[in-house]
Amino acid sequence: MENVVLIVHLILALALIGTVLLQRSEGGGLGMGGGGGGATGSRPAPTAMSKFTWLLAIAFICTSIALTLISASNSAGSSVADRLGIEPTEEGVEVPDLGDSLLPPTSDDAPLVPSGD
Repeated sequence: MENVVLIVHLILALALIGTVLLQRSEGGGLGMGGGGGGATGSRPAPTAMSKFTWLLAIAFICTSIALTLISASNSAGSSVADRLGIEPTEEGVEVPDLGDSLLPPTSDDAPLVPSGD
């Protein structure tokens, strides 16, 4: 099921890219061009291509949500440690003993330096 939704999702993504690239530029993108109308200008009536783009966008969002829900249901109750096959110990995480090699030297470990007096 997940593979079918994923293939439909990819086809929708490619179709959405194609329809956006095929549309005629209406100007006014990012505030450039557009003429002197400003806020008083009217929007043109939606074309069949813009309606089709909205339909593809809504279908793309629906397949995105469906993929998220499918993925969440597949991974419910499991963790990364379960997938790696790591068995937790009774006390928790087992920490290896590194000894004192990572600790800074104490005053007891410092060599005695004779004073030259």
